[in-house]
Amino acid sequence: MLNLIVGLGNPGERYKNTRHNLGYRVVNFLAEQNKKDFKPGKGDFLFCEIQIKEGIIYLIKPLTFMNSSGVAVVEAMDNFNLGIENLLVVCDDVNLPLGKIRIREKGTDGGHKGLGSIIYQLDSIDFARVRMGIGDVPERADLEEFVLEDFKEEEKEKVDQMAEKAAQAVENIWVNGIEDSMSQFNV
Repeated sequence: MLNLIVGLGNPGERYKNTRHNLGYRVVNFLAEQNKKDFKPGKGDFLFCEIQIKEGIIYLIKPLTFMNSSGVAVVEAMDNFNLGIENLLVVCDDVNLPLGKIRIREKGTDGGHKGLGSIIYQLDSIDFARVRMGIGDVPERADLEEFVLEDFKEEEKEKVDQMAEKAAQAVENIWVNGIEDSMSQFNV
C-alpha cells in the first residue's frame, strides 16, 4: 500500500516556483485540498497526514536539498515505520515533455539527483514514482541552471494543470492501485 508520498523539491522561498520543485507543489496541493498543514517531522522533513477513503497517507517534503533527498526519505520511513513497498515519490523529469505525467512501479534515476539519492540510501530501485515533464533543456543551457529556473509565464497554466493531474494520479494510486493508474495517466 503506497501511503508514504514524498514530493521532491528544495526548501526555501528562492526555489518555490522552480522546475525542480514540482514534487513539493503536488504534495502542497494535496495538503491544501484536505485543509492540512505541514509540521516538522523527526528528521529533515515536514509532513502532514491526510485521509483518502478509509486510509491515512503521509505527505512528506524533505528539508534536505534535492541531492540529499534520500536521507530525509529514510528518516520518514523510519519515523512512520514504513517500508519501501509503501513509498511513492513525486518529482520533475527533464526527459519528459512539459505537461506529461509518467507513473512507474520502479526504475533507475534517469539522471535525477533526488531519485539517485533515494536509490543510493535505500540500495534499491524498487519504489514507485510519479514523474512530471518539465521539458527539454534548451540548447547550450546548463541542466542544473535549467531545473532551478522558475517556469516561464507561458508555461504556468500547463504546469498547474499537470500538478493537479499528478495529485489526482496519487489519489488514484491509493484507491485503485498503480496498475490502474498507469493505464489511466500514462497516456
